[in-house]
Amino acid sequence: MTSHPVARHPVVQPPTRKEAMALTAVVVAALLWSGIVASDRLTWFLEVVWILLALPLLVANWRRFPLTRLLCWLLAAHALVLIHGGTYTYAQTPLGFGLRDLGNALGMDVVRNPWDRVGHVMQGFVPAILARELLLRLTPLQRGGWLVYLVLAACLSFSALFELIEWWAALAFGADADAFLATQGDQWDTQWDMFLCLCGAMLSLLLWSRLHDRQLGARAA
Repeated sequence: MTSHPVARHPVVQPPTRKEAMALTAVVVAALLWSGIVASDRLTWFLEVVWILLALPLLVANWRRFPLTRLLCWLLAAHALVLIHGGTYTYAQTPLGFGLRDLGNALGMDVVRNPWDRVGHVMQGFVPAILARELLLRLTPLQRGGWLVYLVLAACLSFSALFELIEWWAALAFGADADAFLATQGDQWDTQWDMFLCLCGAMLSLLLWSRLHDRQLGARAA
């Protein structure tokens, strides 16, 4: 695998102040609303805890380390997917039922609520750009094959960690964690989750790498 030199990125293209505030307000409002109406508080907390940890961290470090506009939009979208799943549980999300009905109308024979699948695609689709940005800005790593490999490895590692967390939750909470596990009777659910995360990460790199480079100030190869 070959790699190409890339300049470090002391200046990036972040969202405007109004844009950043609007994205934050949407996520916070959705989070507050979901906490009020959540059908299962344990599942809600386990699903949105990543947002509760990440949002204050981003705000506290924004002046020193602002993120690119692309990454901010992707993180907000990922947060909304998690919030929707946490609010209703992944087996009962209204948007998931809508996707199921659409799939069946197209002859796809969708049995389960597929919002869990959407969530695991996003688990690779968004962290891929996050990992790419951190690697390019904080390490000497250059663009090329090794960057792609390490981004995909990071996404799969996070997916594996999430599956371990689901296992620990099942051990700790027993049947109370069933809604969090969201297996919906699929014995291959763990394998599907990790595979979809990998697919999401690869798709994200194909779609966004050039735009991401422009917002990082890098020249396309």
